[in-house]
Amino acid sequence: MQFTSKLPNVGTTIFTVMSALAQEHKAINLAQGFPDFPSSDRLTDLVYQYMRSGHNQYAPMPGLPALRARIAEKIALLYGVGVDPGSEITITAGATQALFTAIAAFISPGDEVILLEPAYDSYRPSMEVCGGKAIICELSFPDYRVDWPALEQLISPKTRMIIINTPHNPAGSLLRDTDMQQLAQLTAGTDILVLSDEVYEHLVFDGLQHESVLRYPELRERSLAVYSFGKTFHNTGWKIGYCVAPPALTAEFRKVHQYNVFSVNTPVQYALADFLADPSEYLGLSVFYQQKRDFFLEVTAGSRLRPLPCRGSYFQVFDYSAISDEPDEAFARRLTMEHGVAAIPVSVFYSSKRDDRVIRLCFAKKEETLEQAGAKLRLV
Repeated sequence: MQFTSKLPNVGTTIFTVMSALAQEHKAINLAQGFPDFPSSDRLTDLVYQYMRSGHNQYAPMPGLPALRARIAEKIALLYGVGVDPGSEITITAGATQALFTAIAAFISPGDEVILLEPAYDSYRPSMEVCGGKAIICELSFPDYRVDWPALEQLISPKTRMIIINTPHNPAGSLLRDTDMQQLAQLTAGTDILVLSDEVYEHLVFDGLQHESVLRYPELRERSLAVYSFGKTFHNTGWKIGYCVAPPALTAEFRKVHQYNVFSVNTPVQYALADFLADPSEYLGLSVFYQQKRDFFLEVTAGSRLRPLPCRGSYFQVFDYSAISDEPDEAFARRLTMEHGVAAIPVSVFYSSKRDDRVIRLCFAKKEETLEQAGAKLRLV
């Protein structure tokens, strides 16, 4: 049987490869972004409670009304914005499904999508499946800031969407108020949409503030903002997130969503609606993860790895050029096989495979895990 692949250059992801390599060599897995500590007992108990009480059938396609109402309350608390839970919030099967659905709803063959690289690995294939063309704007190194004049030069009549990610995976950088103002200025008076990946919205450090597109009226009217409960509440395997967008954009988003997933895990939605009633469950996360970042930096301080600034997310990027001049993928593999710590080479987040001799390590781990990893890294 013959067929033409829509993604001829896509194979097994580096995350799968490095996690398998970590398992094979019994290495500490700081490659893939998942916690090795449990989710809240109270949240787990709530899920079990709703399962036992019979809430196990399809939820409404847009999501449970009670959960969407809680999300609207959270947005009002965090960003001072009134969002209609009925027409502007859709519960999704994780953030990656939300990102794909947003792209599928609006990108047609020949449309151009501006990607800021390094970029999360799902953006480009999702867009290419829909016939879109990636237009790449590389972030500056080593601060991973946006070169706005360079981005402006990439905008054309075919530009349909710009994808942003803050806090940034893999770099740990943030878009600031000046960045959002620049983006608003560049898109004003156009039909360009903004897809804003904000899954690490609660993981912002050093007294800084997360600048959501929802804070900016001129951006909010053209944006689809994507969030993740898995990243927030340490249960990535539950695969539940949500998308916030104006009514007209949400209506198109749901046209795809209803045939892509239709509805999302019912008892988990009920449990999250109850859990979100207490804002302290998410308001303290920045302190929690900043302590983990700082602890990880302490235990790696004696190594030859040079940490680059991490302002948000749960990833720390290290420059390893003082150790080796080998390509980052080879270094990451050797680090896993010979030194027992699995990492992700940052070149995989670039279409050009640009290699700045940096690796990404995840610090969403128990302190004992980080301490063990630090001891191994100090010997590299």
